[in-house]
Amino acid sequence: MKRILVTGINGQLGQELQQTLASSAEVIGVGRERVDFSQPESLRQIIAEVKPDAVVNAAAYTAVDKAESEFDLAMAVNGTAPGILAEECQKLGIRLIHISTDYVFDGTKSYPYQDTDPTNPLSAYGKSKLAGELAIGKNCEDSVIIRTAWVYGVGGKGNFVKTMLRLGSDKEEIRVVADQIGSPTWTGDLANAIANVIDKTPPGTYHYTNSGVASWYDFAVAIFEEASQLGWNLKVQRVIPITTPEYPTPAKRPAYSVLSCAKIAAVLGTYPPHWRQGLRQMLRDFSQSKL
Repeated sequence: MKRILVTGINGQLGQELQQTLASSAEVIGVGRERVDFSQPESLRQIIAEVKPDAVVNAAAYTAVDKAESEFDLAMAVNGTAPGILAEECQKLGIRLIHISTDYVFDGTKSYPYQDTDPTNPLSAYGKSKLAGELAIGKNCEDSVIIRTAWVYGVGGKGNFVKTMLRLGSDKEEIRVVADQIGSPTWTGDLANAIANVIDKTPPGTYHYTNSGVASWYDFAVAIFEEASQLGWNLKVQRVIPITTPEYPTPAKRPAYSVLSCAKIAAVLGTYPPHWRQGLRQMLRDFSQSKL
């Protein structure tokens, strides 16, 4: 059985990957308690200990706004550490799957981004993630970079869906940005895609999100609609669309970051499920986890 090292095991995607990959591989999951990505040299030791057949790097510094004031830390985790992983995978001749982000783009397009489109990150977070991509491309021939976007799942500390459910339980009115457009992506679908591309995908950069597009406002409305149908006790009565300037944040975000999934769909043999389908399943799972 193939041995796969999964980093970032305590995050929402890492938890999902551990469950998804366990049916077909021996999964060795490591989190911060075992490997400190801000001290990237420790990565060399863990790979030497585990001796994996493949590595899936789901670890990341994801505090987008905080990265503006912690750029060195974000760069260590998102930029330097992936490069070291790549070096070690190259030495052992093993595959590296790395998860990246739509935030490597500036959002000035009005149609889906291809993996070959020029990058131009607006934020410190986006710049650190792009640095990781470049380091991997330089140091590991057998690497697959998967850019994704607007990720949410049952696991991990928090995400947009959990935030909306919390706010919707406490407030009658919620204001949500309506002029940022992307594709919400459920960790369950993303983890399945990663499991399916570990062996059969040619090296390179791919995009994977759920199908369809939405604004954060659209996403919030859908969350409340789906949760209400599942019997969630929500107080929210109104969701008010607002503009990005009405909700200022330290980090600039791309206004449009829809990613084209045509390339990975050709490998998988099918396009990703629609984001609303993924949302529905996540909310069912989340409801069950609370029982």
